[in-house]
Amino acid sequence: MALQRLFDGLRSQGIDSVVYCPQIESEGPPDPLVTSGFHVQRFRAFVPILGLSRQRRRQLISVGGNLMSFDLISSLWRERSASVIHTHTLGRIGGIGLTIAKQRQLPFVVTIHGGVLDLPEQIKQSFNSPVDHGWEWGKLLGLLFQSHRLFCDADAILTCNAKEAALLQQRFPAKRILVQPHGVPVELYRKDHRAAAQSAFPQIRDRDVLLCLGRIDPIKNQSWLLEQAPAVFQRHPKALLVLAGPCTDEPYGAVIEQRIRQLGLQDQVLLTGLLPPNDSKVVGLLQSARTLLLPSLSETFGLVILEAWAAGITVLSANASGPAALVQHGRNGWLFDLNAPQTFHEALDCILSDPLRAQQMARRGAETAAQHSVSALSGRVKTLYEELITEKTSCAT
Repeated sequence: MALQRLFDGLRSQGIDSVVYCPQIESEGPPDPLVTSGFHVQRFRAFVPILGLSRQRRRQLISVGGNLMSFDLISSLWRERSASVIHTHTLGRIGGIGLTIAKQRQLPFVVTIHGGVLDLPEQIKQSFNSPVDHGWEWGKLLGLLFQSHRLFCDADAILTCNAKEAALLQQRFPAKRILVQPHGVPVELYRKDHRAAAQSAFPQIRDRDVLLCLGRIDPIKNQSWLLEQAPAVFQRHPKALLVLAGPCTDEPYGAVIEQRIRQLGLQDQVLLTGLLPPNDSKVVGLLQSARTLLLPSLSETFGLVILEAWAAGITVLSANASGPAALVQHGRNGWLFDLNAPQTFHEALDCILSDPLRAQQMARRGAETAAQHSVSALSGRVKTLYEELITEKTSCAT
């Protein structure tokens, strides 16, 4: 969704984007990039690990887990009209982009979406742990395409997180590193779509909807919410916890479903499954909610926070670095400490018992969302592209 909005904004600035992304095995909703009229080139990709289970392979593909593609090499080389190569993924796929950009003397830009240095220690350890029951022969390809040099050799590094940018600047003091927030089309949330959500999910009618919007994945930490849910429902019987998003970790998804049954919460927790980006049902769910809950272990930005504010609801988020940069605790939303559950319960009680104050805070949040317009933020990217093209041309001559 963040990419679609960036490309929408760039198109309004007169920049055409050709999007290279892997083919997918399963049928899903229409590709929002194709629906929006962008030129999407899908290439064959694979996980270069021997002995990997089918389930684990699907999980890695679903989250872009350091894939490899030989198709991409020739496809990018043949993209003769390219002026800039901009990778939104790291690893081997990013390394292929870097290699082609070097060979063709094109500016190369890296955007970090999920965090690299600004990550909790437990997540860093999980990223660095050996692949389970498999041999990663693709490390040789990573060396060939210099994926380890993405940041060293990039002409610019973009991140949506100021803390991440500061840490990167310390490591690469001479590198051009910019904070580029995500944009939100505020006008999309001005039309009332609650009827669409109520039609699709009649369970939300006459309930206090507590919405957690994001993929079902350990890093999004929905299991933490489930452990707090019995106490929440005891104090707020009308509450309904809605977990909206696709499952990108099948074992974790199974744990979530099992825990809901163990706690006897089948009538108080709703799993929506995959919903298309920008779909009226998603907007309607946001507009129908009393608050957005964001219990993520790590969140480098928190685009869904802007979406919640644009939809007119307040936000209750764990104090990861991204949300902490957006949410001013007690003014436009609430932050809580995952290690101190009482901070979550106190804030949620305040939201549900004092709707007037919650509305005031949501209005202040809407002012912040309005400052993140798609067109303004994409204009900054266009300016960067122009500067890099000029510099690269000057060096070549």
